[in-house]
Amino acid sequence: MTKNNMVKKVFPGGNTTKGFYSYYDYIIKEDANRIFILKGGPGVGKSSFMKKIENEMMKRRYFIEEHYCSSSNGSLDAIVIPDLQVALIDGTAPHIIDPKNPGAVDEIINLGEYWNLENMKLNKEEIVLVNKEVGRWFARAYKYLKALDAILQDISIIYQEGMNVLNYNRLEEKLIYELFQDKVFQNKVARDRHLFGSSITPDGVVDYLETIIQPMETIYYIKGNWGTGWSKLLDKVAKKAMVLGYDVEIYHTPFAPEKIADIVIPELNIAFTTNNKFSDQYTYKIDLDKLVNKDFLKDYQEELEFNKKMYQQLLNRSIYCINKAKLTHDKLESFYVTNMDFDKINEKRMEIIKRILKYEK
Repeated sequence: MTKNNMVKKVFPGGNTTKGFYSYYDYIIKEDANRIFILKGGPGVGKSSFMKKIENEMMKRRYFIEEHYCSSSNGSLDAIVIPDLQVALIDGTAPHIIDPKNPGAVDEIINLGEYWNLENMKLNKEEIVLVNKEVGRWFARAYKYLKALDAILQDISIIYQEGMNVLNYNRLEEKLIYELFQDKVFQNKVARDRHLFGSSITPDGVVDYLETIIQPMETIYYIKGNWGTGWSKLLDKVAKKAMVLGYDVEIYHTPFAPEKIADIVIPELNIAFTTNNKFSDQYTYKIDLDKLVNKDFLKDYQEELEFNKKMYQQLLNRSIYCINKAKLTHDKLESFYVTNMDFDKINEKRMEIIKRILKYEK
């Protein structure tokens, strides 16, 4: 087993056209063995705390899920060890998390206990000012992303009006039949799990879909512009799978966080993706663009070209603002890092590793 197939990389939350959007409730099941919720300011070492624990678990050949932060895509928001049903989660803003089953399942680890509080007070005014500036940059980013949402809606309306609905319905019915005609009910209640497979980050639009899609034996690549019905199609596939008792992983797009961009049905070893990075790696291809009347689109060519340009400009500007927010936020770390007792944090980390290993069978 290589390191690559020992790790799945996802985003539990994202900077989206609807603002910050969270699927943190799906990081791990509520009835997990243990959920450690990390608290503390920037620079206290939450991400490195998780990464070092991950490294220890990988030495023991455990498969790991890495959940990345959309606002600092090099940092972890969570790690999950599925075989042990254990998770460590960053519970600080903007995705504030508190225990749902305190003591029984969840507990808080406050890394803020290991900083020099008196020294921190000396930087109070600067910390407050920097935090306000971070908020301003994110507010700007979300305004641009909201404007981007309007552009995507306009594109969607044009393509929807040009779709051959009858042929789309036939395609949908045929696909569902071919997928599930020989599948039997699994005699269990299926679970759906919602996350992001990609995110709008300080480094642009980032995805780790190769760790999600490529491990599957069968890959369906769905080609289609906004408005051609790919999210509706994926939703139908997911719901049918769940009716038959198959668990489904559902990955949303940050450009419309309610819409589905990718799904995985692990028990069937099947993945569906709309990401064009798989346009030459698929088992089957579904081209929804072929169902659009090309003559109809010609009448809206000018509008579509304008929308395309506006889309790119708004996306670029939102990424710029998210990057500025990160750079500003990084200034906060200097106030915390120099005032941390990392020896005590290391002691805490070793204690947590021992406790995690108690769940080995």
